[in-house]
Amino acid sequence: MRMETFIRKALRLKAHTVVKVEEDEAAGGRVVYLDRLGHRRLRCGPCGLEAKRVAPTRRPRRRGRDLAMREHLVELRYAPYRVWCRGCGLRVERVPWAGQWQRVTHALARAVAGLARVLEWTSVAAHFRLNWKTVATIVEGTVLWGLGHRHWYPLHVIGIDEVSRRKGQQYLTIVYDLDRSRVVWVGRDRTTATMERFFGWLGPRRARPIRTVCCDMWAVYIDAVRTHLRRATIIFDRFHVTQHLNRAVDDVRRQTWRQMQGREKAEFKRTRFLWLTNPENLQRDERTRLSALLQLNSPIVKAYLLKEDLRRFWHYRSSAWAEGHLRQWLWRAAHSRLAPFKKFARMLRTHLDGVLAWTRIRVTNGALEGDEQQGEDHQPSRPMGYRTAS
Repeated sequence: MRMETFIRKALRLKAHTVVKVEEDEAAGGRVVYLDRLGHRRLRCGPCGLEAKRVAPTRRPRRRGRDLAMREHLVELRYAPYRVWCRGCGLRVERVPWAGQWQRVTHALARAVAGLARVLEWTSVAAHFRLNWKTVATIVEGTVLWGLGHRHWYPLHVIGIDEVSRRKGQQYLTIVYDLDRSRVVWVGRDRTTATMERFFGWLGPRRARPIRTVCCDMWAVYIDAVRTHLRRATIIFDRFHVTQHLNRAVDDVRRQTWRQMQGREKAEFKRTRFLWLTNPENLQRDERTRLSALLQLNSPIVKAYLLKEDLRRFWHYRSSAWAEGHLRQWLWRAAHSRLAPFKKFARMLRTHLDGVLAWTRIRVTNGALEGDEQQGEDHQPSRPMGYRTAS
């Protein structure tokens, strides 16, 4: 099979043909020249419909990259025609091998997008001998195409959360379909404008089936859900509630550390992991050390016991028993003389309905948080080089 025929079939050309193929020794590749085949009809660039007329003038010759043939780069060169479309008017033709204004073929774009899922963009760019900005443009275009052509399933249970994308309090808001474990929408920042963009994109028809929203206690998310999803039940993510609780325990630990002196302070060193971890997840020597620490007459012991007592709430099946336990816990936390726990109790009282909804609707943003065990309390990572007392 001739080289021209192979390229024509690979690019699936019907209204175009391969004129010639030249060797480019300087660039170490092949240059493929394309042209229109006879008087076959061309298609409009924006809408893709067949154009009845072709303008006498053409656009300047453009260059495009295709998949390499073994170690040889392949460059396509073609001067596109201008066509008259009934709906769009005078436009540049649509070529079958690449998207509008794209400088890479569909085949190369698919290969780049597939490899970019497992490698860094700089590595992908080096592999295909492209600029990393070209790789970024290809990935962005592939994602947009996938979002526009994916099969839409009705949303019933969604999760809303933010992730930090860089230092300096810069966040992304992610909306997740918790029924199918898939991302629905991603937007910059976590402001009211961000949520308005999401609900504007979602539309009232697709928002109507949503019955449950799992999110944190960020006021922007709560207000947006109550405005646009009035029938939906808000449940506050267990992960975030536990995160606030652990932060209160850690604040008490720091205060206790500052008040200690001498040998007592040395024994208290490197105990953060013990106070924040569930007892069943500790090793035997760690549990032994924790038992010794619990003998101290210190505020951190009271904070630890309050933390463990609140964990019982997540295991209640009866809403009445769960509410009774939580209200009793809130009273004890508010009278504990521990400022971090008093602050945490006030926050829970303000959002009590969303916390109590856990007993009826047991959903979390565990998949969104990257937590493999959904519903488990958030555990701090074991510190590197952590040692327990013998």
